[in-house]
Amino acid sequence: MFRETSKLVIYRNLEKDSILSNLAHICKDFASGEYVKDELVTRIYVEIHKLLDLATKYGFNENLWHNYLAFILATNENPFSITCEKVGAKEGTVNQFAKGDFKIFKSLFEYDFSKMEKELDINCFSVICEYKSIGKIEQRYNKNVSDKVRALSQALEQAKDENEMFDLVTDFYKKYGVGKFGLNKAFAVKHAEHGAELIPINHTEVVRLDDLVGYELQKEKLVENTKNFVEGRKANNCLLFGDSGTGKSTSIKAILNEYYDQGLRMIEVYKHQFQDLSSVIDQVKNRNYRFIIYMDDLSFEEFEIEYKYLKAVIEGGLETKPENVLIYATSNRRHLIRETWSDRSDMSQDELHRSDTMQEKLSLVNRFGVSINYSKPSQKEYFNIVCQLAKRYDNITMSDEELCKEANKWELSHGGISGRTAQQFINYLAGKE
Repeated sequence: MFRETSKLVIYRNLEKDSILSNLAHICKDFASGEYVKDELVTRIYVEIHKLLDLATKYGFNENLWHNYLAFILATNENPFSITCEKVGAKEGTVNQFAKGDFKIFKSLFEYDFSKMEKELDINCFSVICEYKSIGKIEQRYNKNVSDKVRALSQALEQAKDENEMFDLVTDFYKKYGVGKFGLNKAFAVKHAEHGAELIPINHTEVVRLDDLVGYELQKEKLVENTKNFVEGRKANNCLLFGDSGTGKSTSIKAILNEYYDQGLRMIEVYKHQFQDLSSVIDQVKNRNYRFIIYMDDLSFEEFEIEYKYLKAVIEGGLETKPENVLIYATSNRRHLIRETWSDRSDMSQDELHRSDTMQEKLSLVNRFGVSINYSKPSQKEYFNIVCQLAKRYDNITMSDEELCKEANKWELSHGGISGRTAQQFINYLAGKE
């Protein structure tokens, strides 16, 4: 195995402490005969433990060794895989190196651990190659990655040679992409010493636009803008504003689920992370995906100046914002930045032209080409939301009249009329024995 992995060219950038690298050195030491049995077995068990951890994290099953090799191919970001992500497999000399690497991976798929197991008196490799995992709920592992990698693993098992592996892997890159952007739908931002780090969010809320009752015009406007963006047409940054609990955040989460399979990805950024926006955009601008930078509950007090970073990123910097990046924000404030009566008067003791201050504050919201108002529902609309949500639960058998009566009592003591209040009321009813 060591001889094979040492000849990798395109997929050579493996982590030094990766399972594959460590197992390759173990196989090298075993083949040389210069080893202490107990020490070598301990090293093997360390790598098997790491492989089981990976399998638990991603819900791998059956042949964990093949799943792991497919995982490497699906997540290894290199010039070849990223190019295939954008344009698919094209004619070029690099394909010779790629097929050479796939020939090595073919041999790794077929690697025989039986001699090592027999001489060391172990059976761990046989176990991981015929593994039966314990059933887990989706929240316990990354299902997006699991399904795709396991499907790729099964296809590669059937490949006759490196040419078929080449076709399978490059088709995978073109269809799903490569690395964390290809296999995950949402990301959080972590500040790092040399720019921002994008961390995959493994478990996102499974919600669809149909789950949000009402607000049809708002959803239609949001879908139209997002569809234009995903399909490569001109689209605008989008601001969803209005009363709390009306479904602004839910709409954006639903948009991600609706268009994820068409290449849409989402990056959640908080106000204190605006200094990292340029780094975030720089990391995604050349990838074959459409990225929405999502800012939830966006608003600023007078003393907060972070909005100036945002203004420069949206429109105003020398570098043009990439066509594959949009900003979607939600806010309870129409104009995002707190205004005072003195902002609207030129009569002030400390500033000659206060109207200039107002224009400065309004200039941020004007950079959002689409603004969608989510207003608080009327009582009739609130009752309709309650009744529609109740139909989704078999154990809620109250009549519409009874539901409306109880929903009215609930909202009086739980924050007033809103879609969120309606959902909380239905959760309460559905949770009762």
